[in-house]
Amino acid sequence: MIIMSVETSCDETAVAITRDGREILADEIFSQVDMHAIYGGVVPEIASRNHIEVISRLADSAISKAGIKKAEIDAVAVTYAPGLIGALLVGLNFAKSAAFALNKPLIPVHHIRGHIAANYLAYPELEPPFLALVASGGHTLIIDVEDYTHMKVLGSTRDDAAGECFDKVARVLGLGYPGGKPIDILSKSGDSTKYPLPRAKVDDHPLDFSFSGLKTAVFNIVNTITQKGEELDKASLAASFSAAVSDSIVSRVMEAVQITGHKKIVCAGGVLANSLIRAELTAACAKEVKALYLAPLSLCGDNAAMIGSHGYYEFKAGNLAGADLNAFATMEVDNIF
Repeated sequence: MIIMSVETSCDETAVAITRDGREILADEIFSQVDMHAIYGGVVPEIASRNHIEVISRLADSAISKAGIKKAEIDAVAVTYAPGLIGALLVGLNFAKSAAFALNKPLIPVHHIRGHIAANYLAYPELEPPFLALVASGGHTLIIDVEDYTHMKVLGSTRDDAAGECFDKVARVLGLGYPGGKPIDILSKSGDSTKYPLPRAKVDDHPLDFSFSGLKTAVFNIVNTITQKGEELDKASLAASFSAAVSDSIVSRVMEAVQITGHKKIVCAGGVLANSLIRAELTAACAKEVKALYLAPLSLCGDNAAMIGSHGYYEFKAGNLAGADLNAFATMEVDNIF
């Protein structure tokens, strides 16, 4: 089954062609990072307008690179939640139009479910059930994936997500936007023990995350050192911050493994591009003799191939939509369309 998929939940415009949920035929992505960097974050109106400008061209390019004709497309999948509402609506309306013009089914896909499915493309042997960690943008989640379309959230962030904190800490350190990669690079030359930082716990909800206190602690260190006229060791603060985030994530994932008894751990999302988190997850899973599936760096960020992959399983489950499908800025991952 060949699916054309569309992803416009934030500042990447993406269109892909996938086969049977496991093979990428083409994956076109237009990043708006340079446009938003001067503002220190994503400007929703700019994101929406740029999606409109490039989405048709990307679709034509994806079809051409896949080496197929439009008539060979069996269905159209699209991210309809969660995300920036204006950005989502651009992709959704394009996908609706494409499905109508091609007379093909329209498949609604939850963005977080798509991130999980990125691993199906990287690991063809992977099948549910398993435990999933998704850390991407405004989301930090631990999910019990019972089967391809039935999932249960075990832990989520109570405030800022890990990805948001990376961007905000990078800004206060003068590293620009987005913050994940420059913090990762800078932290490699720092001392992760130089600046003691908190690892918050949520009473009665051991698998939930809280990163706002960590972010505030970093801000306070920067402000205090600046006011005293002392020199800030940015590399060590970046390393200390990265270690605190990694500790918080890895410890909860391993606790979730003990609670659920899962033997497989699947990890995805932009934050999982961080080298320390990847290394510490790998070490923890090796110690516990658990199978770890880490999305490759090329599939950690937002892309349409992951939407096409999960769309295949939503299609098989009979979860289709009509022209009245709407976009939603927020939606729980265990919500069934």
